[in-house]
Amino acid sequence: MSRLRSLCVFCGSSTGADPAYEQAAITLGQSLAREGITLVFGAGNVGLMGAVATAALNEGGRVVGVIPEHLTRVETPNSNLMELHVVESMHTRKRMMFDRSDAVCILPGGLGTLDETFEFLTWRQLELHHKPVILANIQGYWDPLLTLIDRVIEEDFARATARGLFTVTNDITEVIPIARGELPMNGTHPEGPSTHLF
Repeated sequence: MSRLRSLCVFCGSSTGADPAYEQAAITLGQSLAREGITLVFGAGNVGLMGAVATAALNEGGRVVGVIPEHLTRVETPNSNLMELHVVESMHTRKRMMFDRSDAVCILPGGLGTLDETFEFLTWRQLELHHKPVILANIQGYWDPLLTLIDRVIEEDFARATARGLFTVTNDITEVIPIARGELPMNGTHPEGPSTHLF
Protein backbone atom coordinates (compact mmCIF):
# COMPACT_ATOMS: atom_id res chain seq x y z
CA MET A 1 0.00 0.00 0.00
CA SER A 2 1.29 3.47 -0.89
CA ARG A 3 1.83 5.87 1.97
CA LEU A 4 -0.59 8.76 2.40
CA ARG A 5 1.55 11.82 3.04
CA SER A 6 -0.78 14.70 2.18
CA LEU A 7 -4.51 15.29 1.89
CA CYS A 8 -6.20 18.14 0.05
CA VAL A 9 -9.36 19.35 1.78
CA PHE A 10 -12.02 21.35 -0.03
CA CYS A 11 -14.64 22.98 2.21
CA GLY A 12 -16.67 26.08 2.87
CA SER A 13 -15.44 29.53 3.81
CA SER A 14 -18.31 29.63 6.31
CA THR A 15 -19.12 27.13 9.04
CA GLY A 16 -22.62 26.39 7.76
CA ALA A 17 -25.88 25.99 9.63
CA ASP A 18 -25.15 22.73 11.43
CA PRO A 19 -22.43 22.63 14.14
CA ALA A 20 -21.65 19.07 12.99
CA TYR A 21 -19.91 20.49 9.90
CA GLU A 22 -17.37 22.43 11.95
CA GLN A 23 -16.86 19.52 14.32
CA ALA A 24 -16.11 17.24 11.36
CA ALA A 25 -13.53 19.74 10.07
CA ILE A 26 -11.90 19.92 13.50
CA THR A 27 -11.82 16.14 13.84
CA LEU A 28 -10.26 15.75 10.40
CA GLY A 29 -7.62 18.40 11.06
CA GLN A 30 -6.66 16.79 14.37
CA SER A 31 -6.51 13.33 12.81
CA LEU A 32 -4.28 14.49 9.97
CA ALA A 33 -1.81 16.05 12.41
CA ARG A 34 -1.74 13.00 14.66
CA GLU A 35 -1.14 10.72 11.67
CA GLY A 36 1.66 12.93 10.31
CA ILE A 37 -0.30 13.75 7.14
CA THR A 38 0.12 17.22 5.63
CA LEU A 39 -3.07 19.24 5.17
CA VAL A 40 -3.32 21.08 1.85
CA PHE A 41 -6.18 23.59 1.80
CA GLY A 42 -7.36 26.95 0.49
CA ALA A 43 -5.40 29.00 3.08
CA GLY A 44 -8.38 30.97 4.42
CA ASN A 45 -8.69 31.55 8.15
CA VAL A 46 -12.50 31.52 8.00
CA GLY A 47 -15.29 28.95 8.08
CA LEU A 48 -14.56 25.26 7.77
CA MET A 49 -11.24 26.12 6.09
CA GLY A 50 -10.09 27.91 9.21
CA ALA A 51 -11.45 25.16 11.46
CA VAL A 52 -9.63 22.29 9.77
CA ALA A 53 -6.34 24.20 9.55
CA THR A 54 -6.42 25.53 13.12
CA ALA A 55 -7.20 22.06 14.45
CA ALA A 56 -4.24 20.59 12.55
CA LEU A 57 -1.89 23.36 13.65
CA ASN A 58 -2.95 23.05 17.29
CA GLU A 59 -1.92 19.39 17.15
CA GLY A 60 1.46 20.25 15.65
CA GLY A 61 0.51 19.27 12.12
CA ARG A 62 1.99 20.48 8.85
CA VAL A 63 -0.35 22.74 6.87
CA VAL A 64 0.04 24.12 3.35
CA GLY A 65 -2.26 26.89 2.11
CA VAL A 66 -2.88 28.06 -1.44
CA ILE A 67 -4.89 31.18 -2.20
CA PRO A 68 -5.37 33.50 -5.20
CA GLU A 69 -4.15 37.04 -4.59
CA HIS A 70 -7.61 38.56 -5.13
CA LEU A 71 -9.08 36.45 -2.31
CA THR A 72 -6.53 37.52 0.30
CA ARG A 73 -8.70 40.56 1.03
CA VAL A 74 -11.78 38.39 1.63
CA GLU A 75 -10.42 35.16 3.12
CA THR A 76 -7.48 36.44 5.17
CA PRO A 77 -4.83 33.70 5.11
CA ASN A 78 -3.96 31.92 8.34
CA SER A 79 -0.72 33.51 9.57
CA ASN A 80 0.55 30.32 11.23
CA LEU A 81 0.88 28.13 8.13
CA MET A 82 4.12 26.27 7.40
CA GLU A 83 3.69 27.19 3.74
CA LEU A 84 1.53 29.87 2.14
CA HIS A 85 1.36 30.17 -1.62
CA VAL A 86 -0.33 33.26 -3.08
CA VAL A 87 -1.09 32.56 -6.73
CA GLU A 88 -2.55 34.50 -9.63
CA SER A 89 -5.78 32.62 -10.34
CA MET A 90 -8.34 30.11 -9.09
CA HIS A 91 -7.17 27.62 -11.69
CA THR A 92 -3.57 27.89 -10.53
CA ARG A 93 -4.78 27.40 -6.96
CA LYS A 94 -6.58 24.16 -7.82
CA ARG A 95 -3.66 22.91 -9.85
CA MET A 96 -1.18 23.55 -7.04
CA MET A 97 -3.44 21.96 -4.44
CA PHE A 98 -3.73 18.93 -6.71
CA ASP A 99 0.02 18.71 -7.26
CA ARG A 100 0.77 18.96 -3.53
CA SER A 101 -1.65 16.24 -2.41
CA ASP A 102 -2.02 12.46 -2.57
CA ALA A 103 -5.79 12.37 -2.10
CA VAL A 104 -8.76 14.72 -1.77
CA CYS A 105 -11.49 15.06 0.87
CA ILE A 106 -14.55 17.21 0.26
CA LEU A 107 -16.32 18.60 3.32
CA PRO A 108 -19.56 20.60 3.15
CA GLY A 109 -19.15 23.85 1.25
CA GLY A 110 -20.66 26.23 -1.28
CA LEU A 111 -20.26 27.00 -4.97
CA GLY A 112 -16.47 27.24 -4.76
CA THR A 113 -16.31 23.79 -3.18
CA LEU A 114 -18.58 22.44 -5.91
CA ASP A 115 -16.34 23.99 -8.57
CA GLU A 116 -13.25 22.37 -7.07
CA THR A 117 -15.02 19.04 -6.67
CA PHE A 118 -16.27 18.82 -10.24
CA GLU A 119 -12.94 19.87 -11.72
CA PHE A 120 -11.09 17.14 -9.81
CA LEU A 121 -13.77 14.57 -10.70
CA THR A 122 -13.63 15.58 -14.36
CA TRP A 123 -9.86 15.21 -14.39
CA ARG A 124 -10.28 11.75 -12.91
CA GLN A 125 -13.00 10.83 -15.42
CA LEU A 126 -10.57 11.78 -18.19
CA GLU A 127 -7.95 9.56 -16.51
CA LEU A 128 -5.64 12.49 -15.91
CA HIS A 129 -5.20 11.22 -12.36
CA HIS A 130 -6.17 8.31 -10.10
CA LYS A 131 -6.05 10.02 -6.73
CA PRO A 132 -8.74 9.07 -4.23
CA VAL A 133 -11.60 11.57 -3.95
CA ILE A 134 -13.64 11.19 -0.76
CA LEU A 135 -16.96 12.93 -0.23
CA ALA A 136 -17.52 13.49 3.49
CA ASN A 137 -21.32 13.39 3.59
CA ILE A 138 -21.73 14.98 7.02
CA GLN A 139 -25.35 14.97 8.18
CA GLY A 140 -26.36 13.97 4.65
CA TYR A 141 -25.18 17.33 3.28
CA TRP A 142 -24.18 15.88 -0.08
CA ASP A 143 -27.31 13.74 -0.56
CA PRO A 144 -28.81 16.16 -3.13
CA LEU A 145 -25.55 16.10 -5.09
CA LEU A 146 -25.57 12.30 -5.14
CA THR A 147 -29.17 12.39 -6.36
CA LEU A 148 -28.17 14.80 -9.13
CA ILE A 149 -25.29 12.57 -10.22
CA ASP A 150 -27.67 9.60 -10.32
CA ARG A 151 -30.03 11.67 -12.51
CA VAL A 152 -27.17 12.61 -14.84
CA ILE A 153 -26.40 8.90 -15.22
CA GLU A 154 -30.06 7.94 -15.69
CA GLU A 155 -30.44 10.52 -18.47
CA ASP A 156 -27.34 9.19 -20.29
CA PHE A 157 -25.19 12.25 -19.74
CA ALA A 158 -22.64 10.13 -17.90
CA ARG A 159 -21.80 6.47 -17.60
CA ALA A 160 -22.63 4.49 -14.49
CA THR A 161 -18.90 4.39 -13.79
CA ALA A 162 -19.15 8.07 -12.79
CA ARG A 163 -20.23 6.94 -9.33
CA GLY A 164 -16.89 5.18 -9.03
CA LEU A 165 -14.96 8.42 -9.40
CA PHE A 166 -15.40 9.13 -5.69
CA THR A 167 -16.13 7.39 -2.40
CA VAL A 168 -18.81 8.56 0.01
CA THR A 169 -18.57 8.30 3.77
CA ASN A 170 -20.86 9.63 6.49
CA ASP A 171 -18.14 9.18 9.12
CA ILE A 172 -15.27 11.69 9.16
CA THR A 173 -13.02 9.18 10.94
CA GLU A 174 -13.16 6.96 7.85
CA VAL A 175 -11.61 9.54 5.53
CA ILE A 176 -7.96 8.71 6.22
CA PRO A 177 -8.40 4.89 6.10
CA ILE A 178 -10.35 5.20 2.83
CA ALA A 179 -7.68 7.43 1.28
CA ARG A 180 -4.94 5.03 2.33
CA GLY A 181 -6.82 2.05 0.98
CA GLU A 182 -7.50 3.66 -2.40
CA LEU A 183 -4.05 5.08 -3.14
CA PRO A 184 -2.66 3.68 -6.40
CA MET A 185 0.13 1.18 -5.79
CA ASN A 186 2.53 3.23 -7.94
CA GLY A 187 2.13 6.18 -5.59
CA THR A 188 0.73 9.67 -5.98
CA HIS A 189 3.23 11.70 -4.02
CA PRO A 190 3.88 15.34 -5.00
CA GLU A 191 7.32 14.72 -6.43
CA GLY A 192 6.21 11.75 -8.52
CA PRO A 193 5.34 11.91 -12.22
CA SER A 194 1.77 10.74 -11.58
CA THR A 195 0.89 14.14 -10.12
CA HIS A 196 1.19 15.99 -13.42
CA LEU A 197 -1.97 16.48 -15.43
CA PHE A 198 -0.40 17.43 -18.74
